[in-house]
Order: sequence, then C-alpha cells, then structure tokens
Amino acid sequence: MNILFIEDDVIETMKLHRTLAKLGLKHEITEAKNGEEALKVLNSGTGLPDIIFLDLNMPRMSGIEFLKILKGHDSFRYLPTVVLTTSQNRADLLECYKIGIAGYVLKPLKYEDYAEKLSKVLAYWEANELVKK
Repeated sequence: MNILFIEDDVIETMKLHRTLAKLGLKHEITEAKNGEEALKVLNSGTGLPDIIFLDLNMPRMSGIEFLKILKGHDSFRYLPTVVLTTSQNRADLLECYKIGIAGYVLKPLKYEDYAEKLSKVLAYWEANELVKK
C-alpha cells in the first residue's frame, strides 16, 4: 500500500518505520509534517495514497482542519483516513467521525502495544478493496 503519513513528531515517524520493518512490511510511506505539506503532496500529481494516517495535533494546520479540506475535495474525499493520535478528547473523536474518517486509533505509550495496534490496522486495510486512481 501507498501510505501518506502526516505527523510532525520525529519520534513517532521513526516508530512507524521501525514497526513496519519489524513486521516485514514493505509499504511505500510518504511523509508530511503537517496538513499544508500533506495537501501539497496530494496536489503534486505523483499519484494518490491508498490510505492516510493522520495525527491531530500539528502546527500550522490541525488534523481536523486538514480533514475538512480533504473530505471537501472531489478527488480526495474517498481516501480512507485513519487518525493516529494521543488525543482522548471525545469532541475530537466525534468531530473526526462526522467529517468522515475511516478509523480513530489512540497511540499507546508502550512500543509493543503500538506495534500490535498498527499491525492490526494495516492488516485490516490490506484486506480491503481500496480505490485506485
């Protein structure tokens, strides 16, 4: 799968790459440090990702602001977007689902728990029929 990973924390980005390597998964990862950068990636014409992993708490443009733009765009609205966040704020959770996310995953503190959750999320999306453009 081609994954657009939108995350401003370098440690979280390293954790994702470490987990994929440990699981032996060869997914293509495109990184963006915030919503503005992610929109540039999506509009670059280099092809759309199969799935987006999105953090909510980022500089310049929050994850929720990014989601509103993404889901309002004709070419991007059907891209499955999974929120990976530390935010346990119920208002954030509800707002994200209202906008149209495909999942909301809390990032656990322990690496082993993170790897287990990420493995399950990736397995689920690998089994899905994804929109190919």
